[in-house]
Amino acid sequence: MAALAEGRLADAEHLAGYVLKSNRGHVRAAQLFGQAVLRQGRPEAALGALAPVARRTADPALETLLGRALLDLGRADEAAARLREAVTRRPAYPVAFLELGDLLRNRGRLDEAAAVFGEGLALVPDALVLKVGLGHVRLDQNDRAAARRLFEAVHAAAPERPDAVIGLARTLALQGEHARAADLYRLALRAHPADLLLRIALAKCLLETGDRAAGEAELRRVARAGDQPAALAAAALAATPRGRAFLRPSAAARHLATG
Repeated sequence: MAALAEGRLADAEHLAGYVLKSNRGHVRAAQLFGQAVLRQGRPEAALGALAPVARRTADPALETLLGRALLDLGRADEAAARLREAVTRRPAYPVAFLELGDLLRNRGRLDEAAAVFGEGLALVPDALVLKVGLGHVRLDQNDRAAARRLFEAVHAAAPERPDAVIGLARTLALQGEHARAADLYRLALRAHPADLLLRIALAKCLLETGDRAAGEAELRRVARAGDQPAALAAAALAATPRGRAFLRPSAAARHLATG
């Protein structure tokens, strides 16, 4: 557990695997092994360790990891079926509702996703992660008022929580509150300084507030990260209503490169 928490994934895999060699039914060891190999991008190894244990237990955390492994292997229908089993377990395991809700949302089944998040919140009202998940569904449904209420509730309970900060910033930007959205994007970048999409979102808000110099400075930071980020930065500059007027993204790219 300590190795996993510290990001020493190979050590966590080795130690959990050592336990599993002597006790193939050890639920916690299987969970830790599954987490370690999934984070290393090896869902097939996770499936091999988790499936035999899952057949002998009804542990929702293990079933949720198994669903994630199936999803990473492209077996979305099987993943959904496994996660639907996980959300029936009691006491309720919020991560199972999160994984199933996100799966349904990503497949465009927004009403079903909202129902899953709502069911989870009815069972675990203080599960902030489910409020964030439902907030994103409401935003996808263009119910910005409901999304804002959810994100603001989570932000009030956990002011530094990045997923709520980003969701609220996105909502405020869509509602035209660009200055407050920019403040929140800055807060999110403290937790994720290398996230170029967050930096582009911040730049767009700054441009919308009329702070062209600061917005373009953020886009130049993005452009220096490589050709693809430079193209995204140029497109953002050319597309922002209050940015400079460019006939083509290539002209915006030249401006960022030479400014």
